[in-house]
Amino acid sequence: MEKEGLNEAVITDRESNWQIAKDIATSFIGSLSGDMFAFGMGLMLLDQTHLAISFGIEMIITPLVGLACLIPVGNLVDRHRHKRILNFSTGLRLLALVIFALAIDRFAGAGKLVPVVLFLIINTFSVNINNATYTSSVHELVNRQKIQKLNSLVQGAGSLATIASPALGTALYSVVGFDMFIYIEIGATALSWLILQTMHFHYAPMVQQEKSTVQNTLQGQFKGFKEGLVYLKKRSLLTTVIAIAIVLNFIFTSLNIGLPFVIKNQLGFGNTPVGYLNSAFSFGMLVGSLLLGLFSKSNNLKTRLMFPMILLGVEISLLGGTLKFTQNPTQVSVIGSLVMASIGITLLVLNVTIMVRLQQTVPTQLLGRVSTLLTTANTSVEPLGTIFYTIVFQKVLHGSLVFIVNGSVMLVYTLIMIPLMMKAIKNEAELDAQVKVSEHIE
Repeated sequence: MEKEGLNEAVITDRESNWQIAKDIATSFIGSLSGDMFAFGMGLMLLDQTHLAISFGIEMIITPLVGLACLIPVGNLVDRHRHKRILNFSTGLRLLALVIFALAIDRFAGAGKLVPVVLFLIINTFSVNINNATYTSSVHELVNRQKIQKLNSLVQGAGSLATIASPALGTALYSVVGFDMFIYIEIGATALSWLILQTMHFHYAPMVQQEKSTVQNTLQGQFKGFKEGLVYLKKRSLLTTVIAIAIVLNFIFTSLNIGLPFVIKNQLGFGNTPVGYLNSAFSFGMLVGSLLLGLFSKSNNLKTRLMFPMILLGVEISLLGGTLKFTQNPTQVSVIGSLVMASIGITLLVLNVTIMVRLQQTVPTQLLGRVSTLLTTANTSVEPLGTIFYTIVFQKVLHGSLVFIVNGSVMLVYTLIMIPLMMKAIKNEAELDAQVKVSEHIE
């Protein structure tokens, strides 16, 4: 197998740790301000429009923009220097925020949806570019031994921000209103851009070669996309993971849609247990990230892929059982929080394991296209899941049964997929052996 052309030896552990610290800082700043901004925007729209969809607009826009940008974003990331791309996307988002700040007060009532939707389209485009670029640039920021630490701690920073943002967002909105959220987001974006300028990207020689192989024509765009698709088809582990992740993401929308509805509307337990369960999920992801950071040298794919996938089905069913058989809000809060924390840990382990495997084995010149394909495939089912489970929970009297059935379906589907997964993991072992031989030769 051809090596990727990056001399990882030039990135020392000391430099890698500094890069990780900077990435954690930008992730925490961006996640905290971004989550607060999204929360404040939802509250503002709810006050102005009184529409139930006020908090769900981004869930609709994100996958649609992802599909529209599927081909150009992957090609862009694989053709150009990553720091330049990040500067462009961050600058675009900063400009969009400034225009949004100037425009939002010129609209009233339902008319505020116009600037909000336009901003969310540009913002989602920028976020997609940022995510794909950071995923593809990992070899340029840290050495191979630090990849898992980078992924786990960055996700942990995002989880910590998710825990803190609702309370901070609610308090800030009640005191200063929505305009201050925009100014905070502008400041946070500018600060993240400044931190980006201090980060050193160790570019591979092949980056320059790749720029001349893919043209800016429509035909060239499709050719570049096809190259990523062909590579993805050759990696049975990645295709199997996609097949499982699509079903998992579809089922997981039932938690986003149904959990507040069942607890508040069907059980009549109010908002407090919902807040506890959501916080417990984020706390679980934070704990999972810290555990992976401590045990970063463990690389058993069978354990770190198969066990979490099986466990998720059990956990979702257990959550449904908790809602079905508990008698009061305290029991739901305590037992439900334990289950949601467990789900958070399980998902974090699964996500980081897949991301690290992707970054360690996919050639850098294809990583942008492959990661974009994976992300788009996984998120494209969310609108369908949102519509489906909105109807289901409106029709089903005992929504807890939906979670029990969902967990059972997930468990059975995962067990059916085990033979394919085992075969794919065996193929990955052969891939690892080829990479080691290639590295030894060079």
